[in-house]
Amino acid sequence: MLGLNRKDTTLLIAVAILTMFAPIILNPFPVDSAMAQFNAGYPDLMQRFVIFGIFAIGFNILFGLTGYLSFGHAAFLGVGSYSAVWMFKLLSMNVLPAILLAVLISGVFALVIGYVSLRRSGIYFSILTLAFAQMSFNLAYSVLTPITNGETGLQLSLDDPRILDGAGSAGSLPVTNLFGLEMRATETVNLGPWSWDFSAGYYVCALIMLAAFYLSVRIFRSPFGLMLRAVKSNQQRLNYTGLNSRPYTLAAFVISGMYAGLAGGLLASMDPLAGAERMQWTASGEVVLMTILGGAGTLIGPVLGAGFIKYFENIFSKINDNVLHTWFAVLPDGIEDFLVTIVHPFVGKGWHLTLGLMFMLVVIFLPGGLVEGGQRIGRLFRRRKGKQTDAEADASKTPAE
Repeated sequence: MLGLNRKDTTLLIAVAILTMFAPIILNPFPVDSAMAQFNAGYPDLMQRFVIFGIFAIGFNILFGLTGYLSFGHAAFLGVGSYSAVWMFKLLSMNVLPAILLAVLISGVFALVIGYVSLRRSGIYFSILTLAFAQMSFNLAYSVLTPITNGETGLQLSLDDPRILDGAGSAGSLPVTNLFGLEMRATETVNLGPWSWDFSAGYYVCALIMLAAFYLSVRIFRSPFGLMLRAVKSNQQRLNYTGLNSRPYTLAAFVISGMYAGLAGGLLASMDPLAGAERMQWTASGEVVLMTILGGAGTLIGPVLGAGFIKYFENIFSKINDNVLHTWFAVLPDGIEDFLVTIVHPFVGKGWHLTLGLMFMLVVIFLPGGLVEGGQRIGRLFRRRKGKQTDAEADASKTPAE
């Protein structure tokens, strides 16, 4: 189906089902229960899951296939956000032109940076991309203030021209939309103690993420993807065959940058604000963590890694001492206070410590990331099932047999 083999089609369908039913899957606990703290099915967080999933999918095309580790991909995320907000200010609040402009401008920006950076490989390439990203951050923060609005960030204002829809005369800031469908529109469904929010903005991002995921699968399975794998395997030997690998790596870099620009455009489409902080090196490091944690070079790994990190960032960071005392309230006071003291450094503001420890464990024991962990569990179940089947077959045999 859609030019994919059976295994990839099954994976695509599974991702589509999980994405479409995410508002229900991510809200498994009743609203009034103590475990509701771990629900993640609210629109803003779900949008970040899929948007940063797109960011990680694009980064995986470069790092997972070619082995080129970029520490500057946040620059394209920021460029995409700025481009989208400028489109909202000048043309229309429709998200489609903004997203297209974000992808286009990020692609051109990636072409320039990639053309220079890919003249080196290994750590030198990584340092070059980091340098370009930091230069972009500083330009956005100070030098290009007329374009980026500096440290305040670029945002909408009432006197923006918005040529196509003239929304500046409405007396209040307009909202982003897709041909009239507002991105903030949300439908809440209550069923007993459960509550689920279905957001228009989330489903727009989710559908784009599915299209981006499908495109990445096609790239992975294409002759172009095989050439990128050859670059990762042994670029020097590939060059000795007479093939020039630079156009392929540059194409991968540009595609990866366009994915990052798409993610930046979607961030601005859901919340029309662009700031220089999206271009910092920490944002570039975050997408590296997402890809490695989920499984670099795998199809679904970057999406899992992005969801995992964003879940920790938004859920574990909100667990404070009051929540901990509520959890341990049934215990004697001394034991309750002791457990709160022990757990406190790993939640709330200390969520980075928990994430760091888990990342260390994954890198040490699961070099292939969360995908490898899932594969090991699958093999374990298949092995047990095979043993059970053999035992049943042996038991069914008659003595004559």
